Amino acid sequence: MVASQESGKCWNCGHELGPLDYGRADTCKKCGRDTKTCRGCIFYDRSANNQCRESSADPVLDKERSNFCDYFKPSGTAPSQAAAARDAMRSAADALFKKKS
Repeated sequence: MVASQESGKCWNCGHELGPLDYGRADTCKKCGRDTKTCRGCIFYDRSANNQCRESSADPVLDKERSNFCDYFKPSGTAPSQAAAARDAMRSAADALFKKKS
């Protein structure tokens, strides 16, 4: 298991996480969400190409699930209520307009 060298906060609930809380299989002790995710990384940016400011990173489809990105660095900021509301509205819209196969 390769863990981060830095502390941060859970991308979902804002719970403080230590350097050993960012392994591939680790989850937040408070909310249970994966910790080594695009959403919890300092490079995550919804407006950037592939929603990542690290240009060498491989695209990741599910930004809320653990992945193998070598560029991951924990974000030290907790999610804002505005960002959470925006993401919830986007998810609702995506579900509403999802193409049927």
